[in-house]
Amino acid sequence: MPVHTAMDWDKLRIFHAVAEAGSFTHAGERLNLSQSAISRQIGALEESLDVSLFHRHARGLILTEQGDLLYRTVHDVFAQLSQVEARLGENKDRPEGPLTITTTVAFGSLWLTPRLRQFLEMYPDIEVNLLLNDSELDLGMREADVAIRFSPPRQPNLIQRHLYTLRYQVYASTEYLKKYGMPRSPDDLGNHRIITYGDDGKLPAGNVNWLLHAMAKEGEKRRPVLRVNNIYGIFRAVRSGLGIAALPEYFDHEAPNLVQVLPELKGPAVDAYFVYPEELRHTKRIVVFRDFLIRKLSEETD
Repeated sequence: MPVHTAMDWDKLRIFHAVAEAGSFTHAGERLNLSQSAISRQIGALEESLDVSLFHRHARGLILTEQGDLLYRTVHDVFAQLSQVEARLGENKDRPEGPLTITTTVAFGSLWLTPRLRQFLEMYPDIEVNLLLNDSELDLGMREADVAIRFSPPRQPNLIQRHLYTLRYQVYASTEYLKKYGMPRSPDDLGNHRIITYGDDGKLPAGNVNWLLHAMAKEGEKRRPVLRVNNIYGIFRAVRSGLGIAALPEYFDHEAPNLVQVLPELKGPAVDAYFVYPEELRHTKRIVVFRDFLIRKLSEETD
């Protein structure tokens, strides 16, 4: 009989109890089973594995080398199962345990990370792991527990909650404006240094390069001074004074030297979603983090 079919949970549970107790009699008392029933189960497990798990002596049982290997493994598994059981039945007033969050590099670095301090002060027993990635991780395969995304999820069996709608606006640094002047109308953009997203095949949210075409004259071709395949990289370039770019509107709260220019130009609306697997619907860690996000975004976008 193959090992994986022989090592069923009942036999492993009994083996673990015998190894802990040191005798069939004491294990039977713990499990409310007869000594003969315990002995039969251990014998069946040894036969299926084709190894001896115990040296049998008059004073009791001693684990063989193979038995000790199995005991240490089973002991670790049972300990982990106990931890999982505790987390599944976590105290509703004190959410606890690991929470893996994924979102884009820009939003995670600039907006979310500074606000996690308050969240962790409120819920000190939650262990946050933040994965910043502009590619979507597979929540169905538990690469992360929750995601903050800027497009509706394509995977089935995921719950989505709309968080808010943001727009792209045009920004430059005070240093850039001192050197190159303030554009007074969209017509002026042809004379300015425009920074754009650099991977047209994988635009992160709608047409983020709309500034190249915004209210351009017929036949006018605006050429970017720099292309960057990451919104956070564009932000850093704008902040350094290199040029003008369209950025999500939350960026202007994160850098004091950014100035909104041409406020009449509004980029495409982008919807943000809170996404998580169906099986985590009632997990307290998910619920409190979702509520925290909604509250913070509401405070800052009103």
